[in-house]
Amino acid sequence: MSDQRSAAQEAAANVKAEQRPSRKAVIIGAGPAGLTAAYELTAKSDIVPLVLEKSRRMGGISCTVEHQGNRIDIGGHRFFSKSDRVMQWWMGFMPLEALPEGATQITYHRRSRDLEVDGQGPDPATEDRVMLLRQRKSRIYYLRQFFDYPISLSPDTLRKLGLMRTLRIGLSYGKSMLLPGGEPENLEEFFIQRFGKELYLTFFKDYTEKVWGTPCKDISAEWGAQRIKGLSILKAVTHFFKSLFKRDRSIDQKDTETSLIEQFLYPKLGPGQMWDVVADEVRQGGGTIHTGIEVRRLFSDGERIVAVEAVDLASGETERIEGDFFFSTMPVQQLVEGLEPPLPEAAAEISRGLVYRDFITVGLLLEELEIKERHGNDNGGLIRDNWIYIQEPDVQVGRLQIFNNWSPYMVADPGTVWLGLEYFCNDTDALWQMSDEEMIELAKEELDHIDIIDRNKVITGTVLRVPKTYPAYFGTYDRFDTLRQHLDRFDNLFLVGRNGMHKYNNQDHSMLTAMLAVENILQGRTDKSNLWSVNTEEEYHEEKS
Repeated sequence: MSDQRSAAQEAAANVKAEQRPSRKAVIIGAGPAGLTAAYELTAKSDIVPLVLEKSRRMGGISCTVEHQGNRIDIGGHRFFSKSDRVMQWWMGFMPLEALPEGATQITYHRRSRDLEVDGQGPDPATEDRVMLLRQRKSRIYYLRQFFDYPISLSPDTLRKLGLMRTLRIGLSYGKSMLLPGGEPENLEEFFIQRFGKELYLTFFKDYTEKVWGTPCKDISAEWGAQRIKGLSILKAVTHFFKSLFKRDRSIDQKDTETSLIEQFLYPKLGPGQMWDVVADEVRQGGGTIHTGIEVRRLFSDGERIVAVEAVDLASGETERIEGDFFFSTMPVQQLVEGLEPPLPEAAAEISRGLVYRDFITVGLLLEELEIKERHGNDNGGLIRDNWIYIQEPDVQVGRLQIFNNWSPYMVADPGTVWLGLEYFCNDTDALWQMSDEEMIELAKEELDHIDIIDRNKVITGTVLRVPKTYPAYFGTYDRFDTLRQHLDRFDNLFLVGRNGMHKYNNQDHSMLTAMLAVENILQGRTDKSNLWSVNTEEEYHEEKS
């Protein structure tokens, strides 16, 4: 009888569950954070995600754009994380490629058999859904020469810098070590304390101010603490000498500063391929994704968000969409502007003062580079850099990507060179207002001027403009915590991702904020401090190996 009652109770519970209306999560943005949240909800809950994406692509700035069969990675996205969870998540969607016969077995995490990689994965020559294992190389181009990045102070670097500059660097670094001063109040003080004034002036000041368009002394030191964490001259030099004798063959590289990692994973067809795969899985799991939809207003009732107003950019039609939970990856400034009723004026004033840096990529396809390097018996091979930091003050371009070296499958014709020139500006600048033709001509002229290409060997070009790419650590950012407190009081609103949190997160950090937000919902946790602590604590909350 007890078994019969138990079966009847279970059947009744199943009927009741089927009758209960599904809860809905409205997710603003189909970037890494938004799609991660959507997938986690479909995989771990009965909450149905509805993703509203303004563009027509998946992945946000981690998308991949095609031009005549050549693929562009906007900003360059290494698939590397010190979070075991993120690495496992990525490889669950796209397995690592088959390694060459006789290659050393590569293990991602020493402590977990589940993450062991034996090199028997798909062959990228025949399979598309595959991660490549890539070697990282990036350098600084300064004085028409290449310098290691991060600066290693190797014999080659010292020779290129010259005796007098090297002495000045050594003396100023020694001074910063002996007289470090107090807590840095701005980014300039942060750099000088870490590297000394002379090295700061040589390799950090001009490039950083080119990126942000403002003096380093006006940027919060928090940017440096977040982006380069524990990197220092001592660690860079130590890493250089260690690499002479031992090469870390594990993917995890947990004991290596992020700026010093030597290898990373990369989807065969660029970062957008990963997010296209994730989007397909979300749809198969019952979620819905709409593109070409812009969220312009959010409606609250007390301490809960109850609905959004979304506009179809093609038809102009608007729709009110209600939900139980809301995830926002849209710029905080736009979110606050669209809140009804509005936040108190003191909070709204902080939001209006937030600053963003905009981004332009110029893709250039050309026959060959003028700069060549010898590889073994090859006396004129393509340089192997993934990207190059352009430190030269007489050009506006800030960084140069060589897409061939991210993945050979990014280039339609392997006999050509496919470049991405990166420019940082504000949408009010003359640079942003230039036509595509003018931007392509500027890109050709600048690379020719600094002896990297012959402009006459350019075959074709294209231009991509991405607004609000970089949330800035100046303006009213020093008061952001006050604004955050106002937004966190909405218990069913979760700010995730880079722009959603106005935090210069990498792709993996953005994903982690989404994962934790879903966990908070499932655990009934309303405190959101764990989301804001991502990328501020060592190892992203995980125990160090």
